[in-house]
Amino acid sequence: MLKIENLTKRYGSHTVVDDLSFCCAPGEVLGFLGPNGAGKSTTMKMVTGFVSPTVGCISVCGHDIDQAPLEARRCIGYLPEGAPCYPEMTPRSFLEFVADIRRLTGTDRNTRLDSVIEALHLAPVLNQVIDTLSKGFKRRVGLAQAIIHDPEVLILDEPTDGLDPNQKHEVRELIRSMATNKMIVLSTHILEEVEAVCTRAIIIANGSILADDTPEQLARRSRYHNAVRLSVGANENLDQAQAALAQLVSIDGVEVDPSSRTITVLAGAQTRDGETWQEVFDLISRQNWDITSLQLETGQLDQVFREITGGSHA
Repeated sequence: MLKIENLTKRYGSHTVVDDLSFCCAPGEVLGFLGPNGAGKSTTMKMVTGFVSPTVGCISVCGHDIDQAPLEARRCIGYLPEGAPCYPEMTPRSFLEFVADIRRLTGTDRNTRLDSVIEALHLAPVLNQVIDTLSKGFKRRVGLAQAIIHDPEVLILDEPTDGLDPNQKHEVRELIRSMATNKMIVLSTHILEEVEAVCTRAIIIANGSILADDTPEQLARRSRYHNAVRLSVGANENLDQAQAALAQLVSIDGVEVDPSSRTITVLAGAQTRDGETWQEVFDLISRQNWDITSLQLETGQLDQVFREITGGSHA
């Protein structure tokens, strides 16, 4: 178990992290979300022992990070922001160096080296100087060093930063595969990433927790949860369709995008799941409208994020 209690960090009179408490259990991938300057990276640094908290306790697999720092750090794999590596080394020499620091020896050392090189697809650049690598490859080398000792806890700060779409997909699949028996805390600006890999998400702003729930439950807070989005054919009267939809009992409003001929019907707050969908579908059938697309919205996490954090950007 990773357990954080009343974590606070102050620099002079400025409070960066303010009384954070949360836990992460084996099998969880915990997304850590917040606007720039919310305190995400500072929290990651405190959890990994690189920055001392002003107040609060951090327990990693039963080890207090302050009282037993070496034991706690042995349980942690950490990918910091920017993934610093020694630029004059090659990925092979750097990972061998990290393996030695982690006291990996013999067959286990070779097995772990081969495993992370394969998992992160580093073979093509193993003997190339790190300073000459692309940002994406540097990030992958950084992730490889974080998992080389097969830690129980992974702290990942922007793990897919700088990766192309295919590489992002591969890293997300890797995180999902590791999550079965690890505790993973993932700080990210990419809301799509939270929806793709996280089992739980914490949203912070100004150093304080504002929300803690599953991505699915957070999305349900969106005004677009259970909304119905339809595209009206070119031969239909868009204004008449809007007026007819606006009369439905279960709705909370109608939004129209004339350029795409799209109408979004917002479900009322007390509406049962599927109720607005059924009303819209029945109306379309009665009116015999030409509809080119029809879909049910599950909610927009980015809209929830903006509302919770006061409109700041991730």
